[in-house]
Amino acid sequence: MSTQRNGRDKPRQDNDFDLAAIGRGLVFAQSLPELASALEAGGASGTAVIQAPPGTGKTTLVPPLVANLVRARNGGEARILVTQPRRVAARSAARRLASLDGSSLGGRVGFTVRGENHAGPDTLIEFVTPGILLRRLLADPGLESIDAVVIDEVHERGLETDLLLGMLREVHELRGDLVLVAMSATLDAPRFAQLLGDASGAGSAPVIDCPAALHELETRWVPAAAPRLTDRGVSRTFLTHVATTAAAAHAEALTRDKSLDALVFVPGAWEVADVAAQLRTRAPGTEVLELHGQVVPALQDRAVSGREPGGGPRIIVSTSLAESSLTVPGVRLVIDSGLAREPRRDAARGMSGLVTVSASRAAGIQRAGRAARQGPGTVVRCFAEKSFAAAPAHPRAEITVADLTSAALVLACWGAPGGAGMHLPEPPPASSLEAATTVLSQLGAIDEAGHATALGRRLALIPADPRLGRALLDGAPRLGAGNVAHIVALLAGDYRAQAADLGALLAALRNGRHPQSATWKRECSRLERIAGREAQAQRPPGTATMPSSGTELGLVTALAYPGQVARRVDNATGTTYLLASGTRAGLPAGSPLSHHQWLAVAEVARAAGRDAAGTGALIRAAAPLDEGTALLAAAHLETETVNTVFASGKLSARKEHRLGAIVLSSTPMTPTRAQGRAAVLDALRERGLGMLKFSPAAQLLRSRLGMLHRELGDPWPAMDEDSLLAAAENWLAPELEALAGGKSPGSLDLVDPLRRLLPWPEATAMDELVPERLTVPSGSRIRIDYPGIDEPEAPPVVAVKLQECFGLATSPALVRGRVPVLFHLLSPAGRPLAVTDDLASFWSGPYAQVRAENRGRYPKHPWPEDPWTAPATKHVKKRMAGA
Repeated sequence: MSTQRNGRDKPRQDNDFDLAAIGRGLVFAQSLPELASALEAGGASGTAVIQAPPGTGKTTLVPPLVANLVRARNGGEARILVTQPRRVAARSAARRLASLDGSSLGGRVGFTVRGENHAGPDTLIEFVTPGILLRRLLADPGLESIDAVVIDEVHERGLETDLLLGMLREVHELRGDLVLVAMSATLDAPRFAQLLGDASGAGSAPVIDCPAALHELETRWVPAAAPRLTDRGVSRTFLTHVATTAAAAHAEALTRDKSLDALVFVPGAWEVADVAAQLRTRAPGTEVLELHGQVVPALQDRAVSGREPGGGPRIIVSTSLAESSLTVPGVRLVIDSGLAREPRRDAARGMSGLVTVSASRAAGIQRAGRAARQGPGTVVRCFAEKSFAAAPAHPRAEITVADLTSAALVLACWGAPGGAGMHLPEPPPASSLEAATTVLSQLGAIDEAGHATALGRRLALIPADPRLGRALLDGAPRLGAGNVAHIVALLAGDYRAQAADLGALLAALRNGRHPQSATWKRECSRLERIAGREAQAQRPPGTATMPSSGTELGLVTALAYPGQVARRVDNATGTTYLLASGTRAGLPAGSPLSHHQWLAVAEVARAAGRDAAGTGALIRAAAPLDEGTALLAAAHLETETVNTVFASGKLSARKEHRLGAIVLSSTPMTPTRAQGRAAVLDALRERGLGMLKFSPAAQLLRSRLGMLHRELGDPWPAMDEDSLLAAAENWLAPELEALAGGKSPGSLDLVDPLRRLLPWPEATAMDELVPERLTVPSGSRIRIDYPGIDEPEAPPVVAVKLQECFGLATSPALVRGRVPVLFHLLSPAGRPLAVTDDLASFWSGPYAQVRAENRGRYPKHPWPEDPWTAPATKHVKKRMAGA
């Protein structure tokens, strides 16, 4: 057996990957010995985090190194999975490594992405997207046939990648032999090192750093005169500025270097198409290529493969897809729009989708770095330098801003509903998670405990949003596999519906007039195979018959998004639509859908200006349907309820037939006593206790009980407004019914209702603990002023004439001596002379000064030198003598 030196100067076995050859010219080659040591130091269960800038070669070198280490451990056997966040990156990385290895694609190195597989039983390294690996984990939670997983581009904080980190951490805890490596292009590696290291119980995983591989980079700022963004999205004027700037910069660069290509970053697919079309006019003789997720794989691969031999200059117009996970050969010029498309969720309106925002500074640095990977380069930023400085430092983690329906289903299938007990890079927001679980519950995908049902597990294995998966399963028996697959492929794709008309978009895709027809047709074929299995199954009992012809598009859309079934509302502000979810939205101006009474809305987004008809929400994609189809698709939202309202002292009730928030019919009726009581209770909780009137006696009782609760706790009831409102149905029940019967709120006596809250037998001691009055030495019973509920720190106060307290040496305290009484000692005329909660100190000190100042002013009243022994009195001297 022949051997070669490899890695850490250990003999290389035949059929190992030749790291010396593969890593020639790659900066990360110098970090391979450190990585090998780190993985081997952990024995069979190594973990590591790699922090290396784009272009260093980590994606090319780490997988074969890990494969060699695993093969040495296993006697030649190895299966390594490497995730790439995008399909084009997975294909490109696999092709590059296979080429450097001198093997054929699908042999020792392969890839699997949605709709395409080039891997077999002899594949050692398989590149996959995170979604592919998630579904494999759900099918095989132990990954028994896999020896190592390398998760690339963790810094992008994609939702599926974050889920994988948490799930693989748990697999690693159960399988000590699974090698786990995470790779980041930015300086957030310690976060992931802590996460992976804890999985093995040995502290943080080792971090392998690698220096940057960038050459000299020139930065130019060429801001546009007009704003980049308007109410309707990216300004077309700005896109023209980007195209003009790109054409001029590339033409100028070609005068210095004919081999130089350019990479233009814009936020989304339609902006790519717009700028590319302009460049084909402005840069004759230059090949202009488009790069985004909807471009057919062959054209994607052509864009990232570099020039063909003898080929001319190229400009690649791309979304953020080319930011970090791809190296495009020949690119030494980058033109950056400074914009990005990111997911956002509007919790108030229940809307989710992609929005255009300023790209983060980290993204801008990544984009610029594309120009300096293979030599000195230039980045031209089509915006002002101050805009770059004002941009966020990093993009927001997708888990914090995206719709979590698919993620919540994965977690439910994993046995960790909501991520409970899992260690994720960042926990999902509670509000987004609640919305996602509500959707899954309505789909029947999870049970009451949040665990996946049999249907949920089927939906999780369909590579589509669970709502689209459910539409596929429900629609296939009614419409046929082909029809429903066409519509679901339409809804799943990133296609722009002109004037929100899904029907016109579907027609363009079917007849080949749409530029992405080929991509859509491939997706149709894939989904049709899935739907075909369902269509062949026996129709479930109770399944409704197929709707009238022409509503198929609306039906499937409504099956996927039942909460977005909408009915037209005509009012003073114009024509808008009310969605079953409660959101109001407008159609784009001039939309051919505006005459339809009912719509099935596939996409609604936050918007401003005239297009949103003043609602703040714009329908971007919809299809017409009728009321019967709406009721069929959203049957679980159909309710018949009695809506009872108490307002202005009057009770009214209507019987309402609803589809979610949409009122289908409403008729007046007489409410029952229970309905009236509930309506008054709702009004009370909405308006607060101010709706009632507390008499002085009721207010005193509430204050006394409030003090007992503060000092002694249970069983004495809390008297704050929230607590009283929460329990109002119990202590205020007869009064609620009286109000429903027409009695005025101001006429209620609340003393008896409050007494219903008294705990027995403890209540027998209430007058001793918090008496209404305090007996002073003169024999008078003085009222105690208890602090209000909103003044919990204030003391109880007794205002009494000073002469009535002679001889009182010890200041009284309430609630078993816990709360001292504050005395306001008054003059014979009732004016305050002193305030004290320590009478002994007062008599011994300040009293002498008070006596000197007041005995001449009030000569008829006693002012003894010795207040300790003087008789207390409420009378003048003459009456005292007579007595």
